[in-house]
Amino acid sequence: MSTAVDDLLGILDLEELDLNLFRGRSPQNGWQRVYGGQVIGQALVAAVRTVEPDRLAHSMHAYFLLPGDPKVPIIYDVDRMRDGKSFTTRRVTARQHGHPIFSMLVSFHTHEEGIEHQAQMPDVPPPEQLPTEKEVRAKYLPLLPEAVRRYYERERPIEMRPVEFDRYTGKKYPDGRFHVWIKINGRLPDELSLHQCALAYASDMTLLDASLTPHGRTLFEKEFMAASLDHALWLHRPFRADEWLLYAQDTPSLQGSRGFARGLIFTRDGALVASVAQEGLVRLRRGEPGK
Repeated sequence: MSTAVDDLLGILDLEELDLNLFRGRSPQNGWQRVYGGQVIGQALVAAVRTVEPDRLAHSMHAYFLLPGDPKVPIIYDVDRMRDGKSFTTRRVTARQHGHPIFSMLVSFHTHEEGIEHQAQMPDVPPPEQLPTEKEVRAKYLPLLPEAVRRYYERERPIEMRPVEFDRYTGKKYPDGRFHVWIKINGRLPDELSLHQCALAYASDMTLLDASLTPHGRTLFEKEFMAASLDHALWLHRPFRADEWLLYAQDTPSLQGSRGFARGLIFTRDGALVASVAQEGLVRLRRGEPGK
């Protein structure tokens, strides 16, 4: 298992301070603010630890209130709002410096059988036909913008293989669709809730950037100021986050400096395991006209 995956597991392993109260840490990687997916993942871990193990998270709705400070711990306060016969509801508030920085509602459900249907998986190349991150570094790195190069040079716990890789070099996709294969770079324990928390962490990685797909631009460009405003995740079926998942994204709207993007997450055999939606700030810095 890579050091980055070990670090991810450490990030998701919260310290229990008291009943319903947990403390999480941030990686000291020089970022000026906490990565949003980290807070989503840690908040879900906090909620999971207050729920009986026979109930799994099926939906969560979150708001980012203030930027997180990576230099200090994050305190997660869980409110046990409801414990019903079939559903359990938790509210998690993350705090730093005495102020709430994040709030999330999480709903848990016992397994029930019933009729089923799902969206069809897009027809895209499998991950084996796409450049690995090692191949990207060897072949494409000198051609990429500086910020993208720095991103690929770091060891990360999640490997990503974008299908429309050339959007990072300026190609426009007018239909706003963007597909990327993702998986944890190492074997995880079999606990399903841990795989859910890992996917929650990963679900914030590319979604807001997808709102620029029709424009052939990316949030890696220094002209943009970006921040997640809210995030919703629905978990439909069991899955493993350490096996390839297709994150199929699209962007219905970019308006008023707010980008809106959606995603469907499939296993490689076509099972829909999760749906995601997010709105975020996509602001051109002053003095930077649109291209």
